[in-house]
Amino acid sequence: MTFLAIADDLQRTVNEAQGPLQALPEKETSAHPQPGKWSKKEILGHLIDSATNNHQRFVRAALYGPLTFPGYEQDALAKLQDCNEVEWKLLLRLWESYNFYLAHVIARIPESASNVPCTIGNNPTATLGFIAEDYVAHLKHHLNQIIGQRFATAYGKK
Repeated sequence: MTFLAIADDLQRTVNEAQGPLQALPEKETSAHPQPGKWSKKEILGHLIDSATNNHQRFVRAALYGPLTFPGYEQDALAKLQDCNEVEWKLLLRLWESYNFYLAHVIARIPESASNVPCTIGNNPTATLGFIAEDYVAHLKHHLNQIIGQRFATAYGKK
């Protein structure tokens, strides 16, 4: 899949998710569905972290070629940032804006960077193209957790 197609998919997904996300009541977004499971606010905070981490991966690998990036301590970051104490509307505006901007950035990555190898933490090396596709699939997976099974998570697969 081209970077332009990935960017279009990301922008379309954010557009489609806006209404259902905005309709969620504040109280519901802070509730933990089960002990040890993240609230909707914590999931959205995780998606903001994913956006910020992947933004750096996209631009640095496109500019500099093969790179190794640090891993991601998702539970520690969720605890540190305490997203349940942040207003839902603020988290939502940040998530929407950041992803619209990422769609803009992804659309401008040269296709020649698609096969740039990247290593993230202890994970196997992956291409920048795969990382961009996986970013959108990961976002859809978590949107499905927040608002229900609505988004195909892997380009046509649910």
